[in-house]
Amino acid sequence: MALSKKMKASDTMQIKQLREGTKEKSFSWEIIYQKLYTKYLKSPLTKRYLFKIRRRLEIINIDDEYLTRKQTSEILTKALAIIIPVTIIIIFITKSNSLLMAIMLIFELFIIDTLVDGMVDKIDNKLLVQQIDFFAEIRHAYHEFNMVEEAIYQVAQGDSAPEMSRQAEKIYEILISNDPESELEKYYDIAPNSYLKEFAGISYLTKEFGDRTVDKTSLYLKNLNNISQEMQLEILKRDKLDYVFQSLSVISILPLLALEPIKNWAVSQFSFTKAFYYGKNGMVVQLLIVILTFVCYILTRKLKDNGSTVINTKPEHPWEEKLYNISIVKKVVDLFIPKDGTKERRKLKNLIKDAASKDKIEWIYVKRLLLTVVTFFASLIIFAQLHKIEINYIYTEPTTTYDIVGEMSGKQLKKAEELTESDNKFLDKFKGKTDTTQEEIEKAMKKSKDYENSTDEEIETAAERVLEKLRKINSEYLSWFEMILAMVFAIIAYNLPVWLLFFQAKMRTMEMENEVMQFQTIILMLMRIERVNVEMILEWLERYSNIFREPITRCVNNYESGPWEALEEMKDEVNYKEFIRLVESMQAAVEKIPIAEAFDELDSEREYYQERRKESNNRLISKKGMIGKVIGFAPMVGLFVGYLIVPLVFIGLTSMTSSFNSMSSMA
Repeated sequence: MALSKKMKASDTMQIKQLREGTKEKSFSWEIIYQKLYTKYLKSPLTKRYLFKIRRRLEIINIDDEYLTRKQTSEILTKALAIIIPVTIIIIFITKSNSLLMAIMLIFELFIIDTLVDGMVDKIDNKLLVQQIDFFAEIRHAYHEFNMVEEAIYQVAQGDSAPEMSRQAEKIYEILISNDPESELEKYYDIAPNSYLKEFAGISYLTKEFGDRTVDKTSLYLKNLNNISQEMQLEILKRDKLDYVFQSLSVISILPLLALEPIKNWAVSQFSFTKAFYYGKNGMVVQLLIVILTFVCYILTRKLKDNGSTVINTKPEHPWEEKLYNISIVKKVVDLFIPKDGTKERRKLKNLIKDAASKDKIEWIYVKRLLLTVVTFFASLIIFAQLHKIEINYIYTEPTTTYDIVGEMSGKQLKKAEELTESDNKFLDKFKGKTDTTQEEIEKAMKKSKDYENSTDEEIETAAERVLEKLRKINSEYLSWFEMILAMVFAIIAYNLPVWLLFFQAKMRTMEMENEVMQFQTIILMLMRIERVNVEMILEWLERYSNIFREPITRCVNNYESGPWEALEEMKDEVNYKEFIRLVESMQAAVEKIPIAEAFDELDSEREYYQERRKESNNRLISKKGMIGKVIGFAPMVGLFVGYLIVPLVFIGLTSMTSSFNSMSSMA
């Protein structure tokens, strides 16, 4: 009675109502994703991908562990929901070809990477779109409060864009901290994109040095407008790149799924192709298409993901470093690494910088040597497997004369299989004896029950057939030529990581114009702020640079010893015309004229530079799209030409020629 009375009290009823209002429904995806996160964390198969996704999302979702876990689990669950059915299909299609099945299942690991990156990129693009709306609201709030930090705080309280609100709250905390400059430097390391860095930096400078009016407009709001225009161009660029490349990665992979269906169709429609598709030659073509697909897939991804806004998801201590730290591995790898001061080491260092790779020289050589060893032994295993396939085909193929018209009847097939079984007895007897003669086989046949009622002519024909099979079987062994071929493949594999860096560096040169135009926007924002000098401009350019980072960093380090000389040295290192023009303007601002006058043309020709930037992006996307289509469709062309059309035409013509020769001899 006392408890019943207590439960009916007003405060207890109020708590009950509050609990009911906050209770989750019986089915909740959020709770399921949170539970799945802990399951994925315990599994070694999914743990790697879980952390890879998390590293990118936790930058966007600052200090929000719940949302980071939920989004990470959601992305991985969707990826697995696609991959698991594909795995089942692959196993079903390639169940008769264990080698191809193994290769395709390994290849699926790369497909998971593509799916994961695509889904994380959507969240990254969503943040970029939210930033444009956020900047529009900042303009109104700044007009109301006329204080940078208050405007940011006011807009950050909105719930319409939670990802952007977290970033705004972080920037607000930096601005009101005791040491905003050092906190800002920390934020630069974790900011999701360069536009948030620019916004945080401009907000700090405006708070520190104050705002001013330029052309009857607030300089702070004008700079916000410049950043918004840059973001709009970037969003358009990303959308176009996504549209151009959205299906190329899938197209480059599809030939792998079509190998077995094409083989089954060709054999069922044209029986004379069976020797090719089920023999050694067919397997060689299959492997070449798999290698071509793998290379084209990697190049397509590198081509699309070569933007300056890509976040580095490489762990702090990758597997290459862990492997290199093993003492015996370290001793072996160090034997191959070029010594300090050598031309080869200097060239490799420059190549790594040009490609904007996060790898160290030691890690690259670990990959090179590992690829070499794996490729060499994998080549030998594959060659051995090819010989085994050819021998197995000779032992199992029904022994008869095929024609182009169609397949054998049931009786013909049974008779051919019996003949193959009979031949196999003699093959087993003489297998490995390379000096076997036809007379020895004939003697063995005459003693056999299979040929006790056969004429001498029939035995001679059968012995000739068996001898031909025997020679093929005895020739199927690992030869010295295949050993040399395995070494050649190993040398190619040894150079692959370096060639990939060359490709990446080449693609990055296409981004030069885009980066210089971004430099122009940064200078345009800084040049009208009081107390800004050339050294500060260089520090900002270094922070946002990607392709030109190395010369700018060297210039900043040498600036104290002589500004003009440091800039002149940087100008000599770079051979890009537009960047040299910026350096010359900085030299003029160091000794002769104010910064605003040195870069006056950037302000007066702003519209021209914007149009030029759009045109530059269009050219870049067009060039990448053209290269991407050539690379993406190469495996498909190789599949139909090398695996279907050429074998059908070549084998068909050969069969027709042999048939005509047989008819002529009979006549």
